Amino acid sequence: MIQLPPSPLQRINDPFLAKYPVKLYIKRDDLIHPDITGNKWRKLKYNLIDAREKGYKQLMTFGGAFSNHIYATAAAGRIFGFETTGLIRGEELNPMSNETLMYAKLNGMDLIFLPRLNYGFKDKITRQYKTDFYVIPEGGTNELAIKGVVEMMNEIYDEITPDYVCVAAGTGGTLAGIISGLRGDTEAIGFAVLKDKGLLYPAVAKYVPEDREFDISTDYIFGNYGKTTPELIDFIKGFEKRNPNILLEQVYTGKMMYGVYDMIQKGLFRENSTVVVIHTGGLSGRSRELDAR
Repeated sequence: MIQLPPSPLQRINDPFLAKYPVKLYIKRDDLIHPDITGNKWRKLKYNLIDAREKGYKQLMTFGGAFSNHIYATAAAGRIFGFETTGLIRGEELNPMSNETLMYAKLNGMDLIFLPRLNYGFKDKITRQYKTDFYVIPEGGTNELAIKGVVEMMNEIYDEITPDYVCVAAGTGGTLAGIISGLRGDTEAIGFAVLKDKGLLYPAVAKYVPEDREFDISTDYIFGNYGKTTPELIDFIKGFEKRNPNILLEQVYTGKMMYGVYDMIQKGLFRENSTVVVIHTGGLSGRSRELDAR
C-alpha cells in the first residue's frame, strides 16, 4: 500500500500580523514524512502507484547534486521496495560530494554522474533502459504529479475555502497542480525562486486548463535560485522566533513566506481574506546560518 497520511492545516497566529485583516494558514506538507517530504511526496505518490501496478521494480530519475527530488526518490525507493537509479549532473561529483548524494547512496540509490554539457545524454540512457526502469522526470513533474498536488488541494477544501493559495515556484509543477485543483473564486499565486520567468510560465501553463488564471511574482527572488541575502535570513529567523513550531528554508519556503508577509503589509490581499501558504518541505537544504545565533 503506497500511502501516507494527509498533512495538517494550521492557522498562523503571528502577533506581527495581528493588525492586518487577513487570516493566514499553512498547509504543513513538511510533516507528511521525515524523508519523503512536502511537494516531493505529492509528485511521487501516483508515479509510485503506477510503477507498482505496471510491475516495475526499479525507478530511474534525474537531478542536480543538491536535488530534493533525488533525496526523496531514494527514500521512497527504500520505504516502498523499489530499486532506484539517479542520473546526476556533474561528472566531477561522487556519492560523498554532499549530504544529499550521501543520503541517496545510503538509501540504496545507484548514482550515475554525467557531464554537465552532455546532460542531454540522459535521454539516450532513458531509451536504453525504458523497459527495465520506471522513469520519473527531473523534478518529478508529469500528469501523475499534478494529480498528487490536486489531492493536496482537496484536503485543504475539506477544511476551509481559501481566497488565495500561495506556493514557491521553481520548475512550476506544484503551482500547476494547485491551479488545476482550484475551486470557485480561489486564486493561486506562485512566488518564483529563480530569475527565468520566461521558462516558468509555459512550464505551468502546460498542465493547467486554458481558462485558469494565475499569477507569478518575481519580486522576492533574492538574487537567483539558491541565492540569499541578510534581509531574507533575518526575516526567516524572526518568523521562526514568533512561530517556533514552523521551520523554513532559504531556497523556497523562506522566499515565499517573505513575499506573503510583504503583500499582507502592503494590503495586496483583499480585506478579510483567507490565505493558505503551502509548506513544500525541503528542510534538508536548510542553511546552517539559520540556526546560528
